[in-house]
Amino acid sequence: MSVMSAPAGDQRPGSVARTFDILEAVAARGGASAKEIADVTGLPLPTVYRLVRELLDGDYLVHIREEKRFELGYKLHALGVSLHEQIGVSRQVRAEVTALHQQLGTAAYLAVHRGSQIVVVLTVDSPAHPRLPPIDFGFHEAAHATAFGKILLARMDDEERAALLDPEPMPRFGPGTITTHAELHAQLDTVAERGIAWEFGEFQAGSTCAAAAVSGVAGALVGSVAISAPDAVLAHGRAEVEQVLRACAARIGRFYRSA
Repeated sequence: MSVMSAPAGDQRPGSVARTFDILEAVAARGGASAKEIADVTGLPLPTVYRLVRELLDGDYLVHIREEKRFELGYKLHALGVSLHEQIGVSRQVRAEVTALHQQLGTAAYLAVHRGSQIVVVLTVDSPAHPRLPPIDFGFHEAAHATAFGKILLARMDDEERAALLDPEPMPRFGPGTITTHAELHAQLDTVAERGIAWEFGEFQAGSTCAAAAVSGVAGALVGSVAISAPDAVLAHGRAEVEQVLRACAARIGRFYRSA
């Protein structure tokens, strides 16, 4: 079951997983008391106190005594900085994705290939052209229902796809979601050939998305650049959109190859 579709009471087993549940609960609420953490996570209050004490000792949480609540600790900032350094979205690449947003009048995204996932590392949007919630930094869900996810799947062999995809019927996110492997594989053949993926109401009703593959050294997949907009915005001029996407992906690919 994906993170997006997991019910609120679903709990992951193990002490480490429960610790992460606590951190996620505190982060989501902007701070929380022990009772609030217990209510959100479903953990017994004594367990919450025990794990919170360990997180305080490690500086992953801080205790705001006057308010009787816990907030995220400074150690997490170092982890976040390290993640961004590993992903390495440079000023030049940010400028390319920003220009894509401005040129097409859509939200624009950069996703990178990490292990068996393709992860969104940059979103550029505006009040007039907002991103698709919940697609933001770190998003890696719904590969079969997103344009950038299809870019990744199109580069995989059947065994790799089988390991990543959910069993049939695959989860439905929008009215156009492809839920069978055979139909998806047929579309991925076209994506692999053209280097462009489209999705029409597959991730979210009323929205159209497109993505182009970013290739690095020896043609290896680095990631993809993608856009999203209401259906009406992308109902026409798709050939021009593909041309702009390919050009942007090529420039970003050259940067990664030279870097």
